[in-house]
Amino acid sequence: MRAVVVERWGGPENLVERDVERPEPGMNEVLVRVHAAGVNPVDWKTRASGALIDWGAVPAVGWDVSGTVEAAGPGVGHLRPGDEVFGMPLFPRQAGAYAEYVVAPARHLAPKPASLTHVEAAALPLAGLTAWQALVDTADVRPGERVLVHAAAGGVGHLAVQIAKARGAYVIGTASAAKHALVRELGADEVVDYREVRFEDVLRDVDVVLDGIGGETAERSLKVLRPGGRLITLPGPDDVPAAPEGVRAAWVLVEPDHLGLRELAALVERGELRPVADTVLPLAEAAKAHAIGEEGRTTGKIVLTVS
Repeated sequence: MRAVVVERWGGPENLVERDVERPEPGMNEVLVRVHAAGVNPVDWKTRASGALIDWGAVPAVGWDVSGTVEAAGPGVGHLRPGDEVFGMPLFPRQAGAYAEYVVAPARHLAPKPASLTHVEAAALPLAGLTAWQALVDTADVRPGERVLVHAAAGGVGHLAVQIAKARGAYVIGTASAAKHALVRELGADEVVDYREVRFEDVLRDVDVVLDGIGGETAERSLKVLRPGGRLITLPGPDDVPAAPEGVRAAWVLVEPDHLGLRELAALVERGELRPVADTVLPLAEAAKAHAIGEEGRTTGKIVLTVS
């Protein structure tokens, strides 16, 4: 089968397409024929250094996948060949989603929402689960709370805006002026142009901040939180600032989550969640996809089409 592998750690040019052996599903696993694979910041960050991930013998990047079950291993009862599924298998172990086929634990996948194309579904799992696990499982966002989403037009951000809104929150997003219309369309009640103003100068009494930027943004975010507020940061544990008494600061690393995928799918089917795949490229252009992503200017998600 065709797969994109990492020849050596470094720049996007080290992503190459190779013919590799097709995997076979084991106990409680399924073989998925990949139709589309999502591209995430963790893909290019790990490709650059080899850090964080438990790699296989041949390093292969990618976790977001949408496709069709080709075969089911022993013990799988809820998925059959022909079922359309989506998910984020194995993270932070290697999944190798940039390929024609992927083997995944059956419970790391869920039925693909019927209203989404495979490209749209591939844009959802990692970013959607990150937002869900941060806002729902960790911060427990409640109706009427004020939620600030940084980088609100980005991969995680554009989904977090919609999830927070579906939870009944008042949603504030930070984004450049060119992306304000999209962020409002996705449900934000208020949008702050981070290039024109410092958000901590214009915002107060926020209950939850979702920070996908880290660094000084996390530190500055503490200033807008009310007592009892929660700061959830995503880049890494070193980006969690020392929070004052009465405020919680936490780092969230996404994990495979069958039930979370089903919750996201339910939001999609109710019309409350829509993934945006702004850039769609063929599998052979994986290196170009990484180069675009590393510029840090994308709206929504980058997705590779496979079959």
